[in-house]
Formats: sequence, C-alpha cells, structure tokens
Amino acid sequence: MNTLRQAVHDYLNLRRNLGFKLKEPGRALLDFAAFMERHNAPYITQALALAWAQQPADVQPATRARRLGVVRDFARYRSAADRRTQIPAPGLLPFQPKRAHPYLYSDDEVRRLLHAALEMQYRYERGALRPRAFYCLFGLLSVSGMRLSEALNLELRDVDLAEGVLTIRGAKFGKDRLLPLHASTCKVLADYIVRRDRHWAGRDVSPYLFVSSGGRRLDQADVRRTFYALSREIGLRGTSDSHGPRLHDMRHYSESRIIPHTDLRGLQSPENTRAGAAPIRNNQRVFKKASRRSLGRKRGARTSVVAAFASACSFSCISA
Repeated sequence: MNTLRQAVHDYLNLRRNLGFKLKEPGRALLDFAAFMERHNAPYITQALALAWAQQPADVQPATRARRLGVVRDFARYRSAADRRTQIPAPGLLPFQPKRAHPYLYSDDEVRRLLHAALEMQYRYERGALRPRAFYCLFGLLSVSGMRLSEALNLELRDVDLAEGVLTIRGAKFGKDRLLPLHASTCKVLADYIVRRDRHWAGRDVSPYLFVSSGGRRLDQADVRRTFYALSREIGLRGTSDSHGPRLHDMRHYSESRIIPHTDLRGLQSPENTRAGAAPIRNNQRVFKKASRRSLGRKRGARTSVVAAFASACSFSCISA
C-alpha cells in the first residue's frame, strides 16, 4: 500500500492533470503528510485532521475551515485505497465566508484613478517608468475584464498591436484565450512599449509587459498596495479603511459596459443595463447585489467604453 505522502503526490497529480492548479492546497497537503508522519499515523483520522487544521493556535477561523476542507477532499480520495481512512464530518469548524460586496466604478472614478497613477512620484531615475506602467495596467484592467494575474503574466510576445489582440496564456483551468482590443487601447499600449524599450535600452529586463523598477515582473502585492494608496488619495477609500473597492471589481466595470450592441460573452447593450433591466447573464450576482443607484448611474448612456483609454482618461490630454 502506498504511504500517505505518496498518496498525496498521486492525488495532486491526478487533480492537476484535470486542470486544477492546487498551489495552496498542494502545499497544505504536503504539510499535512509531514504532520501525520510526526505522529506515526499510517491513515487519516478525524481527530488528527482536526488537530492539524487548527494549527497554529492563532490561525483565523476561515483558514481553519479551509485547511480542514482540503484534508476532507483528500480523505475522500484516499478512502478508496485505504478503508481505515476517516473522512472529517461536514460541520466541523463551521465558517460562513463573507463575500465582498461588488463595486461598480463610474467613468469619473476610473479617470481619476488613471490620472493619479500617472502622477505618481518616484525617487530614482530607474523608477521613471513606474507611473506609466501602473496607468496602463489599471487602464487595461478597466477595459478588458482581465484578472490581475492574467495582466501581470502578459509578455511582449503576447501583445499583437497590428491585429489588436492579446494572448492570455495559462488562464483559468490552464486554458489560453485571445482578447480583442479597441484601437484606442492599442494606441496607449504602443506608446507604453516604446517608452518601456527606451527606458530599458542596454539593460537586462524580463520579457513581461509590466515590469518593476528592478526590471522584473510587477508583484501582485506591490500592485495592490499601490492601488490602495491611490484609492485613498482620490477618495475611493477612507484613510483608515481596510475594505473598499478592489481591483477585481474592474471586471464588473468592464463587463457592465464593454462591447456595446453585441452578444459577446452573453453581454447586453449598454441601454439594457439601466436600473430595472434584466441582469447581464455573466454578471448576475454582481447586478443583484449592486445598488440601484450605481446601476442607473449611466442610465441610457451609449458611450463606447470599449475605448476606455480614450473615454475614461484621454491619453492625448494628459501625456507629457
């Protein structure tokens, strides 16, 4: 019979071959296997699973519930090969996660965020590209519906401005997809790439589109910290707020306005997104939770926000 550690590797390989990434659960299960080895336990028991899930003592309730859930899923798999396995009962360490309330940005809020990004200060010449990088990153998120990780993983080879297409590689479920761009977005990205090439001429830099002052891919944590700081600067968040509008909400902004007069991705025309209209199919949860006031903010508007860099923050008006 395979050892518990070998069973963990087999389980992770099986799930990953089915398209699951299991980064955090993978690390957690290997730690659980080490825990079981320290206790000389050849099979999973509910008591040991519960003890491991509650480590360390100051772990948050949400983390405890998530850790136990990881072991529960593995235990179901393991029980087929080792009938001594105890599957932790549902209801142990109960925790009801609180969903973040979706936020629908207005065009003015996006405009102010992009302007604030472009006006960011930097101390050293090597950081001269940083304002432009964040301006383009936040703008691209606001018009494309991309996830932050997808935007940060873009490489120069993925940007085809001649055809107006981005290639998103290794996205959800490990799939690639093509993302069309409006001409105004291509214009801003083309300008950014010229500035990027000029800034890094003769120096080593990673192939990623959005790079840090050190020439490496922008870090997600740094991007979020910068977004929070700019949000407080323009009034989207209070100075002491720990919660508020998120970068992820940019997806709701773009999905409620992007690509008018088409049925791409099940989206409706902007005139049908006014208050009281049927919710967009791909965004039902957002529109059900969003306030009636925010939904009616652009009532009857026909502005093409596919051209977001042009309409939300005109590049010609703010470029040096």
